[in-house]
Amino acid sequence: MQLDERTLLSLQLLIDNLKTTGPAPGRHWHNYGKLNGKRQEDKRHCHLINGNPTYVCCWDVYKTEKCIEVYYVGTHENAPY
Repeated sequence: MQLDERTLLSLQLLIDNLKTTGPAPGRHWHNYGKLNGKRQEDKRHCHLINGNPTYVCCWDVYKTEKCIEVYYVGTHENAPY
């Protein structure tokens, strides 16, 4: 899937935000929250672009490695949660 320019810009803003503030990007990201999963996992997501379709970004937080890994960017309908 190819993302449009608006979604790519929003993704870049989110990544920059995650780099500077850590795994919790703040309230201005729509529907930001932790995803339920295995107890030892720390998976999070937020909406990049609302509308039809809505685009989301999902990432893992690895606290021991102090690392964030984005594992999905795409439509809400195909999100792995």
